[in-house]
Amino acid sequence: MTLPNRPRLLLLPGDGIGPEVIGEVRRVAAWMAEHAELELEIDERAFGGASYDLYGEPLTKETLDAALNSTAVLMGAVGGPKWDATTARDKRPEAALLGLRKAMDAFANLRPALCFDALADASTLKREVVAGLDLIIVRELTSGVYFGAKGIDTLPSGEKRGYDMQQYTQSEIERVARVAFELARGRRNKVVSAEKSNVMDSGLFWRQVVTALHAAEYPDVQLEHQLADNTAMQLVKNPKQFDVIVTDNLFGDMLSDEASMLTGSIGLLPSAALSTPGKPGLYEPVHGSAPDIAGKNLANPLAAILSFGMALRWSLGRPDLDDRLNAAVKKALDTGVRTGDIGGKNSTREMGDAVIKALAG
Repeated sequence: MTLPNRPRLLLLPGDGIGPEVIGEVRRVAAWMAEHAELELEIDERAFGGASYDLYGEPLTKETLDAALNSTAVLMGAVGGPKWDATTARDKRPEAALLGLRKAMDAFANLRPALCFDALADASTLKREVVAGLDLIIVRELTSGVYFGAKGIDTLPSGEKRGYDMQQYTQSEIERVARVAFELARGRRNKVVSAEKSNVMDSGLFWRQVVTALHAAEYPDVQLEHQLADNTAMQLVKNPKQFDVIVTDNLFGDMLSDEASMLTGSIGLLPSAALSTPGKPGLYEPVHGSAPDIAGKNLANPLAAILSFGMALRWSLGRPDLDDRLNAAVKKALDTGVRTGDIGGKNSTREMGDAVIKALAG
């Protein structure tokens, strides 16, 4: 039974390790409900490949309706080789994810990269390069090349051609840039806008729109333009120069995965996808479904747990619990608890146990 005015969280465990990491989120949420006065209704639905296997659709109308009527949506991961070769593209798990993002208008994807001190040596970069790292990538999530015209056709010569169109409107760029500028004002007041204006007209247009918006509304924020390939290089060379990076859908996908390895593991990175005020946010760990370790109790649940923390802050009205959860994750790591991806031997459940123990005390 859903109580009136009570926040609603929809869980979409998805595929692979998704159910395992979302299981740890459920445990954290249950602890907070009992001990931290968290009022929350939780629903759970099949999603992605799991939904396709049950219903023949990776995203059913019922699940989409539940998402649109929730306060926040938290998903685990989707996809895997099981559906790659035999499933039509519009029925694959990834189609569910793209469809959900579009339907929720979750246009601003926030992907923080924070290096916990206890894990500075887990990064492949030197400790002095990553220790203290705290940046956030704002990725445009509902337009660009992933949503443009695409196809594989045959030319009159008989040769085949594949194409994907990259396109952005002024309003699409402005709204995601506003999110980046507003975030920077609450952080270290610096935004780097990354595109390929030297070879792409869409990139040149992106730079023009961001420049004009900055001059009109955010002159107090430091703005630097970078070519996206240079940003990739700078993330490895000197990542602590960055505060907020704003970029398009394709480059944001790539740069955020690169940034994840600065922290020691992609299993540590949460994300939030925000829409306009009053609409539900979509939260998910950056990692994939990792089918090779699915069901083995080996996955790192911290990215999912921290994604729940972002939901507490941005959608559920409890930033205090997000702060508390981040402190608990830090404390758990300081005690030496580690899953295999960050150099340890602890299980998914043991990592969740450590976070709950740290929350308790």
